[in-house]
Parts: sequence; C-alpha cells; structure tokens
Amino acid sequence: FVTRKGAVRAREGDLGIIPGSMGARSYIVRGKGNEESFHSCSHGAGRVMSREAAKKRFTLEDHAKATAGIECRKDVDVIDETPAAYKPIDAVMAAQADLVEVVHTLKQVVCVKG
Repeated sequence: FVTRKGAVRAREGDLGIIPGSMGARSYIVRGKGNEESFHSCSHGAGRVMSREAAKKRFTLEDHAKATAGIECRKDVDVIDETPAAYKPIDAVMAAQADLVEVVHTLKQVVCVKG
C-alpha cells in the first residue's frame, strides 16, 4: 500500500511517494519508523519561493529549459510551478535519510498540471 497525501506516513515498512518538482525525480520510499518524526517524512520538494515571486522571476524560456525533455505545459500559467521555485529534491532526500529508505527512483517524463 502506497500513500501520498500531506506528510507521508513513514511507519516502519510503509511505502510512500515523495515527488520532486515538475522537472525532478520522484521517489518510492519505505518508512524507517522514526518516532522522533512522529512516523512521518517530507511530502515533496517544497517551495523556495512564493508563487508570486516565481512568476516575477522566471520567464517562459527559463521554464522551457528547466523542463526540457519532459512532456508538460510550457505556458505562463505554470511559471509558478517551474522547477527552480522548489528545493532540490536530492537535498530534501538527504535530509531525511534517517526517516526513509529509497526503494525506487522515478524519472520525470510527463507532468500534468490543471
């Protein structure tokens, strides 16, 4: 059974999904049951800037470069979701190595945004 809603449950043996941004890898993980984290872990990359800041800072060209090779929307209405608006998923995963074990790494090929 795999979970993905809010904070991911990371009870010992539980499987979960930790997604990266539109242009990054995602991970299938197994919880290590760390009581200090209340048996939870990160639920994704997390933003490094607000949606409004991302819209002001990044261009369509920036977004197209960041999502090259990924089938996704590349229009002004998704600039706030561009990968650079999020933390690097590798750093997020390294910070929670005591909470989860990576079972499988998923390569982003398609991203569907409403």
